[in-house]
Amino acid sequence: MKHVIHALGLAVLATGTAPAMAETTFDQIKVEAGEKLYDAECRRCHAPDSEHDSYGPPLNNVIGRGAGTVEDYDYSVALEASGIVWTPAALRAWMEDNDGFMPGTKMRHVGIEDRTVQDFILAYLDSITTQDNSAISD
Repeated sequence: MKHVIHALGLAVLATGTAPAMAETTFDQIKVEAGEKLYDAECRRCHAPDSEHDSYGPPLNNVIGRGAGTVEDYDYSVALEASGIVWTPAALRAWMEDNDGFMPGTKMRHVGIEDRTVQDFILAYLDSITTQDNSAISD
């Protein structure tokens, strides 16, 4: 929870505190908080794009993408064969207990159980999903 409060505080300071915050301002705060939480929880292994090196696959355009489909990444057999599409619900389940959600994965246990932290990270992942992956995942 300490990460959530810190990330929210920084995001609010970055966007200002106008009396009538529009929905888009709140959405932007969620994205900015999500980016900070992503940096704290995910970034050490997952770059936000393919321009940066990372141990795991980059997570831009992850929402709607089929699991195990990023080219040139050596996925576990279990993940490649899963048929999972990375919907927000699937990503939430993965963040909470990736070992339980996908036995046999190569990724270490994550354990992000706080739904607010998950919401913010999902808002950030949605902001870096710039293509329609529905055709890719079919």
